Amino acid sequence: MHNYQSKKNLAIFIALLFHVSGFIGIAFTPYKSWFIQTTWFNLVLMAVLLIYTNEDNSKHFWYFVATSFAVGFLVEVIGVNTGLLFGNYTYGKPMGFKLFNVPILIGVQWFVTIYCCGVITYNIQRWIESRVLKETGKMPEMQHYNKIQIISLVIDGALLAVILDYTLEPIAQKLGYWTWANQKIPIYNYICWFVISAILLLLLRKFRFKKVNHFALHLFIIQLLFFIALSIYL
Repeated sequence: MHNYQSKKNLAIFIALLFHVSGFIGIAFTPYKSWFIQTTWFNLVLMAVLLIYTNEDNSKHFWYFVATSFAVGFLVEVIGVNTGLLFGNYTYGKPMGFKLFNVPILIGVQWFVTIYCCGVITYNIQRWIESRVLKETGKMPEMQHYNKIQIISLVIDGALLAVILDYTLEPIAQKLGYWTWANQKIPIYNYICWFVISAILLLLLRKFRFKKVNHFALHLFIIQLLFFIALSIYL
């Protein structure tokens, strides 16, 4: 337990260091372009920290990493090249090397977002179950309880993903990560984000690994505050 606490604290410190430094560099220094161009490194580092603090690195966890990366990248390829998903948009240079007009690292971002949202809702589930057990002394009828709970928590997780994307979109366009046609972010983008996130969150629950990672909640909050702060100062 002590070892995990140390790993979590180290990960939180690194995440705060990079996001605070990035915010200051982008918002208040003449080195804005350099900080923007190194976005790819921050993204990879956050994914590494999530893996580092994950309590269960079994094959099922790696199956989920590969699945979320592949699905995330594939839907972006469809979106960019056809406009059938998300809307009409193109990626800029700061996101790094592209394949089929989509940065390879966008799959990493999908993993980070879905994993964080999934772990947060899983911990909500554990909290609900502990409260029910404490107040009633027994768990509810599991068959119906599980179905209703899973549906509601998947919806909650997908909403969290949409909230994060909603705060990110205007900033991403200002910093040149990607650009929307006519500079307008369509509602359809958020609908697609919700549906695809819900599907991936359902898949996350199918993979049998321990979904406990206290750093994931901290990273979600750090990223959310990072984008909100940039939206205020840019």
